[in-house]
Amino acid sequence: MSFAIIQLQGKQYQISEGDELVVDHLETPVGDSLSISDVLLVNQAKTVKIGTPLVKNAQVKLTVLEQGKGEKIRVVKYKAKSRYRKVRGHRQHLTKLKVVKISA
Repeated sequence: MSFAIIQLQGKQYQISEGDELVVDHLETPVGDSLSISDVLLVNQAKTVKIGTPLVKNAQVKLTVLEQGKGEKIRVVKYKAKSRYRKVRGHRQHLTKLKVVKISA
C-alpha cells in the first residue's frame, strides 16, 4: 500500500492514489488539476522517504471534482435572565479533490 502525507492550507492529510478528500475552499475551477510539492512523507512499495521537512522532488497531482458547501451548523448566543437569544447558521465553503498520482 503506497501513501503520502501532504500539507495543504496548514493542515496535514494522509492520502493514497484514487482517494477523494474534502478541504477548505480553493480558488481552482472544477475539472482543473493542481500539483502539491509540500510532501512530508512518501511510502511506495518497500521504500519510505521522510522529508526534513519536505521530501525533495516529490509531487502529488490532484484534480478538483466539485465546489460546494458543508453541513449547516447552528451558532447560538444566549444570556440567562435577560431575554437575549440569537441563533445564526453557517455553511463552510469546501472543495472536493481526487488524488491522481503520487510521485517521489
